[in-house]
Amino acid sequence: MGRTAPEVALLVKRLQHSHHRALTAALADLGVSLVQWDTLRHLDRHPGASLHELARLTFQTDQALGSLAARMVDRGMLERVPGPGRIVRHRLTELGERLRHEGQGRADRVYAETFAPLDQTRLDQLGDLLEALVAARV
Repeated sequence: MGRTAPEVALLVKRLQHSHHRALTAALADLGVSLVQWDTLRHLDRHPGASLHELARLTFQTDQALGSLAARMVDRGMLERVPGPGRIVRHRLTELGERLRHEGQGRADRVYAETFAPLDQTRLDQLGDLLEALVAARV
């Protein structure tokens, strides 16, 4: 008997929840939360992104990300940079880049542990299946 769509959806959610717990634990001694590290990661990948774009990338509201960014500026992880018109952009500070880099190594280890039971063929298949589902929902 095959799995139902709700059963598979629950498995995806459980894996995501497991990643969040493991990543939160892995980042704890850096003094950075998962959502802060995710913001640093996306800002590194999308330099000059607006707060609205960063909110979309990090699955947050504009207001939540605005508050988060202000706290990250206060902690020295980000700095504000004037943009065109009234737009304010953010960029990583030296501290923000260090935290992003150290956090990335920890995240890579969490992901490697998660997917270690899959050989490359099965990992590629899983990636292809998830990519097809995401593309169908866009």
